[in-house]
Amino acid sequence: MKSPTQVFFTDRIDPLHILQEFDTMASRALRIGLIPGDGIGREVIPAGRRLLEALPASLGLKFSFVDLEAGFETFKQTGVALPEKTVEVLQRECDGALFGAVSPRLLVAHRRPPQTPRPVRQRTSCQDYSGALSPFDLVIVRENTEDLYVKEERTYTDPVTGRPVAEAIKRISERASTRIARMAGDIAVRRQKIRENGAESIHTRPLVTITHKSNVLSQTDGLFREAARAALELPEYKDVVVDEQIVDSMVYKLFRQPSTYDVIVAPNLYGDLLSDGAAALVGSLGLVPSANVSDSFAIGEPCHGSAPDIMGKGIANPIATMRSVGLMLEFLGEEHAAAMVYQAVDESLGEREFLSPDLGGKASTEEVIVDVLRRL
Repeated sequence: MKSPTQVFFTDRIDPLHILQEFDTMASRALRIGLIPGDGIGREVIPAGRRLLEALPASLGLKFSFVDLEAGFETFKQTGVALPEKTVEVLQRECDGALFGAVSPRLLVAHRRPPQTPRPVRQRTSCQDYSGALSPFDLVIVRENTEDLYVKEERTYTDPVTGRPVAEAIKRISERASTRIARMAGDIAVRRQKIRENGAESIHTRPLVTITHKSNVLSQTDGLFREAARAALELPEYKDVVVDEQIVDSMVYKLFRQPSTYDVIVAPNLYGDLLSDGAAALVGSLGLVPSANVSDSFAIGEPCHGSAPDIMGKGIANPIATMRSVGLMLEFLGEEHAAAMVYQAVDESLGEREFLSPDLGGKASTEEVIVDVLRRL
C-alpha cells in the first residue's frame, strides 16, 4: 500500500515501461566513489553499492566503484580528515559518489573539499510514510558553501568589561545566492513536469519559497532575498510562483502546515536547521536522503549522522542511503533508474514487514536491504 504522501524528485514510472524503453539504448558506464566515513556510514554505504549493482541490466547502466577514505578514523590514522587523494580521485575518476557520515568531532569540513572550485549545494526530501499528518510534498534546497559555515570566527577580550567576546562572519554572496535560487527553480519546474506526466502530488503549480531573516539581517539576508528573487524572474521560471517567508515563522508553518510548501530555498544555516527539522515530520532521520551537488558532480548522502550508539549492532536504517542513491542517479541524468529505486523503497516501507528499530520495527539492516533489493 502506498503512503498518502509522496516526496520525490522523480515521476512514478511503471518498471515494465522503463525496461522496454531502455532495451534499445547503449549502456552507460558510471564510476562511483564510496566514502563510508565513520560509525554507521560503514554499514549503510555498502547497501548503496548493492542497490546500484541490483538495478536491472536492461537499464543500460554499468557501475564500477572505488573505495575512498575520509572521517575521524582517517584523521586518527593519518592526521588528515579528508585526504588529498580522496579529492583527487573524485575529481579525476568518478562520475558521482556516496558519502556516509563523519563523527560530530569533525563538524562539516567535509562538505567543502579543497581544490573544488564549484559550490556544493544540498537538497533534502521527506516522505510522510507514517500518515500521521495531512499529506505534504516538499523539497528543501540549501546553499552549502557560505553563510556562517565559512567558519571565520574569533574570540577577543572586551576592553570595557575585560570578558571574552566571540564573533563569527556571516558571508552571503550574490553569486552563490543566485546559483542556489536557480537550482530551486529548476527543481520546481522539473517536479511540475513530473506531475503533469501523472505523478501523484498535492500541488498543482510549481512554488518556490525563499527563506530569510532580512527584517533583521538587512545586508546579508537582504542580499540573499534580492538575488534569489532576481534569479527566479528569469524566463525559464515564468510558470513558477515565488513566495517568501521569514525563517522563524517558516519553522512554525513547516510543522503546522507542511502542505503549504513545494520547494524551499534557504541560506546554509537555515537550510541545515529546516532540513533536519523536517525529518521529524516523517518519524526518523533514517528515512531522509540528500544530495550535495555542483554543476557536474553529485554526492548522495543520508541526512543521519554517524550514530556511534548503534554502530556495529546491525540495526542502522539503510533507507536514507538508498534514497540518496536515487537522488545521485537523478542528478546524473538517470531519472528512470532513480524511479525504480524509489518504488522499491516505497513498497518495502508500505508493507511495514521489515522496519528498522528507529521506525518501531525489529528488522536488521540486512533484512531491510534484502527486502528492498528483491523488489528490483
